[in-house]
Amino acid sequence: MKNKFLIVLAFALAFAVSSIGHRAEAFPANGSSAKCIDCHILTKEEAANILSKIGITELPSPAIKRGGQDYWTGKQIFSMILPKDMSMTFKSSIAPKGQVGLKELREEDGLVVIKNGELMTGTVDENAVGAFKGRILDKIARDYGPDAAREFIDKATKLAIGAIMVRGFTTGIDDEDIPEEAKKQIAEILKKAMSDVEALVEAYKRGELEQMPGRSIEETLEVDAMKTLGRARDQAGQIASKHLGMENSAVIMARSGARGSMLNLSQMAGCIGQQAVRGERLQRGYWNRTLPHFRKGDLGAEAKGFVKSSYKSGLHPTEYFFHAMGGREGLVDTAVRTSRSGYMQRRLINALEDLKVKEDGTVRNTGDTIIQFQFGEDGIDPSRSVQGHAVDIDDILQEVLGEEPSWQERLKEQEMASYGLTEKDMYVEVSEEEVEIEEEEPAPEE
Repeated sequence: MKNKFLIVLAFALAFAVSSIGHRAEAFPANGSSAKCIDCHILTKEEAANILSKIGITELPSPAIKRGGQDYWTGKQIFSMILPKDMSMTFKSSIAPKGQVGLKELREEDGLVVIKNGELMTGTVDENAVGAFKGRILDKIARDYGPDAAREFIDKATKLAIGAIMVRGFTTGIDDEDIPEEAKKQIAEILKKAMSDVEALVEAYKRGELEQMPGRSIEETLEVDAMKTLGRARDQAGQIASKHLGMENSAVIMARSGARGSMLNLSQMAGCIGQQAVRGERLQRGYWNRTLPHFRKGDLGAEAKGFVKSSYKSGLHPTEYFFHAMGGREGLVDTAVRTSRSGYMQRRLINALEDLKVKEDGTVRNTGDTIIQFQFGEDGIDPSRSVQGHAVDIDDILQEVLGEEPSWQERLKEQEMASYGLTEKDMYVEVSEEEVEIEEEEPAPEE
């Protein structure tokens, strides 16, 4: 329950910081030449209304003056609930993945920079206050104690509710609408992928398919077909998400980490893709074919469970049946996994129930036998560690020297602890080169 709450909170705060108010490009009131990039500004009434939710009656100085009116930014409002001596830098969930330049991060508002309790740039989302990845929440709990963390969550929740009441948010089926041009590009990609699979099947029948090491010729065909169709689905998803844009409500939810993923959206708007059972294309069904709708011995994409339709366009009867076959495996797997993990947990508890950490730092059982000379072999308390390390050296240096380390060093991709793999983790990023097909030539008019 707590995890779901924190993820929803991240979603609401993504608005509070980066999306509320009216979009504007203006110069700050202090006369600085730096533009307020991608600001969403608030009037005095709106800012006062949001801050009243957390009992703050005095407004900070306005960030923008224009036409004789004062305006405040969402970042200013969020800064009011941060500890005044807090400084940190990290990438937000909406930031582009992998190695990216500082300019690109700034353009996406994906570089979160907090200096002396003031949010300078960036979007507050799942990476900031999420259940597993919340960097701000993690730092407050570790450096300022559990009471400060509780107060931050309480205030952030009330702030987010106030912000979303001003901004408003809704999503519907029309959020998955894509233009005809995009539909044609997706159809072209799927058509090419299916013809590529047909070419593989023909090569297999002629005995010309190059066999993969350690696999039979039949397994090689299946692996190549899955790879081709998987890439087609990812390309269709990238075209769909490119046309949906960052202003789309469903995209905002997926990118901020509130609910859903870009994979879900690509399946709604683009193409559902290959259905699999036990990691392979669908095999079982009728004799020598999956359904009586196909010829015997058909090894093509459609006959083996490739669903080229999207949820928005609707599935054909055969596609629906194949989709149900793929979905059944997920249900069975969940049921089996639950019982197995429960039994394993019970055995672990029985095995470890008499272990405790003694005053000298050793781990012993009731017979006073030493199990470990040091707890966990490293003596680190996981609840107070920084991603497995006892101390955050960069953080200490920044506090002592007052210098911000190089942004590249600070943003080194570190594996965040997470419980279980979510569907969005399985979404494969496709490089720009692989989507070149959409820019080569438009699909012929029908």
